[in-house]
Amino acid sequence: MAVTTTNDARVLDTLREVVDYVTVGRVFGTPIAQGEMIVLPVAKIGGGAGGGSGTGPAAEGQDNGGAGGGVGISAKPLGVFVLKNGKVGWRPAIDMNKVIVGGQIVAVTALLVARALINARAAKTRDGGWAQSMARRAPGLVKDRVRHEMDRTRRRS
Repeated sequence: MAVTTTNDARVLDTLREVVDYVTVGRVFGTPIAQGEMIVLPVAKIGGGAGGGSGTGPAAEGQDNGGAGGGVGISAKPLGVFVLKNGKVGWRPAIDMNKVIVGGQIVAVTALLVARALINARAAKTRDGGWAQSMARRAPGLVKDRVRHEMDRTRRRS
């Protein structure tokens, strides 16, 4: 059987209030009407709470005790429903930070790919192709094999 003290009861009441505050009713904001148009804001609401307590045998000269607690709430706008002339439309909220970061990632990736292609083309031009660069580097018997590959490459071109 759990025994709650006055402080524990106050903490639990506070946590219950927070959890009750984060309800489905908070997802839809207050409708805004202007003329024949009604705008209904929509958000993603989430939250949670935690608690703790503790008692136990105390070491000599020390008091029993314990504590704990935690609360978290988040809200993110999703967009609005627009009701006009008997029709309902959805207008999503755009997070410009995500759009900007996404654009930067695409730009950096494109630059890295372009650099790799330019470096590969420059190496091919500078070395005269794979077979010729290998012929310059290969000693002895390997040179014959590389020359054979060069001849074969020339015949294909």
